[in-house]
Amino acid sequence: MPKLDRRSLLTGAAATGLAAGADLLGFARAWAQTAEWKPEPGASLSILRWKRFIPSEDEAFLRMVDAFTKATGVKVSVTNESFDDIQPKASVAANTGQGPDMVWGLFSFPALFPDKCLPLEDVAESLAKKYGPWFPSAEAYGKVKGKWIAIPVGFNGGYPNYRISAMQKAGFSKFPEDTAGFLELCRALKKNNTPAGFALGHATGDANTWCHWALWSHGANLVDANEKIVINSPETAKALEYVKAMYETFVPGTVSWNDSSNNKAFLAGDLYLTHNGISIYAAAKKDNPKLAEDMDHAVWPIGPAGKPTEFQLAFPILAFKYSKAPNACKAFISFMMEASNYNPWLEAAQGYLCEPLSNYPKNPIWTSDPKNAVFAEAGRRSRAAGGLAPVSERVAAVLADFVVVDMFASHCTGREDVKTAIRNAERAAQRIFRNT
Repeated sequence: MPKLDRRSLLTGAAATGLAAGADLLGFARAWAQTAEWKPEPGASLSILRWKRFIPSEDEAFLRMVDAFTKATGVKVSVTNESFDDIQPKASVAANTGQGPDMVWGLFSFPALFPDKCLPLEDVAESLAKKYGPWFPSAEAYGKVKGKWIAIPVGFNGGYPNYRISAMQKAGFSKFPEDTAGFLELCRALKKNNTPAGFALGHATGDANTWCHWALWSHGANLVDANEKIVINSPETAKALEYVKAMYETFVPGTVSWNDSSNNKAFLAGDLYLTHNGISIYAAAKKDNPKLAEDMDHAVWPIGPAGKPTEFQLAFPILAFKYSKAPNACKAFISFMMEASNYNPWLEAAQGYLCEPLSNYPKNPIWTSDPKNAVFAEAGRRSRAAGGLAPVSERVAAVLADFVVVDMFASHCTGREDVKTAIRNAERAAQRIFRNT
């Protein structure tokens, strides 16, 4: 049998981004011959990852895992947890020094325990040389205090999902481009009994992302560039008043929603405008084509801040220092990010994920359906969790504790007036910053 030529396989596959789909194992074996990181003899790995919303994404990921095992001899076990359970389980592993070798989670969770994370500077630099540079938001999630502690695998673009017919019946020929028009659309939808709904519960992905958009779109921030707490401001008050006006148009129950609640309501025909990734559309295309035909997506409207203020869901992967196979961890991360793996996997995700690096080969998923196009830019357009500030242990803790989400929810439900909601959020942030 002739020796596989890694260079020709990598070059040809990267040109189309699809070769791994045709010969994934062949690619994996060629890659393993000259991989930058050689797994430890007898190594095995365990990975904890977020539970998929697109079945075909998970299937493609497991095929990639299987090819890695067959090519390197490293056995890899994968367990899945909901968005809300990933961070607590990762924190337990970090604190006890035992558990999965790697965790693939959400947002800035590695910054909660940076000293427990295996340094990944070499992996990040290698990927940047091939496919970079990293998008600024991706780099922000990968680094703490200038050091790479995680690799941002991708972003999930969370954008307004809406029913075209309901929007048109509400008197809009196109989706509003500013926050004033957005609120008017929500009011008109409610009047027509085709309501909107956005998560205000502890939905790690949905609630955090849209509530930060609402805050930032009004020119408000939790902290400034130097991590000074600045949430007690007139701009925050205006953001609270705006979101409460939106909340008055929502379908009941959004304060208890998790990350799957709006998917179910939209697909059931009870919801006509929400914020989500492409998973609702992907499910509708499979199970309810008529609904999918009546759906579309839009970028977030611009608020008084006068510029895009999107907060998109990042998916960084880390390896713990306690792992007995650090080289195998680095090899696996490098392998999954190779364009010949990454592009077919991204296509299998049907637009649910998008790239963290600026020079991957163009993926056909973004042009095969015009309704997918908006999701392609999530990594480029997103701010990181700190907003104006770098990602840090403090910023990660504020996000994990839903400080901003709870501020909006407490005011929207009438539990607290504007001043009290802001002051309580300020105090919560101050406690975290003192103790972190």
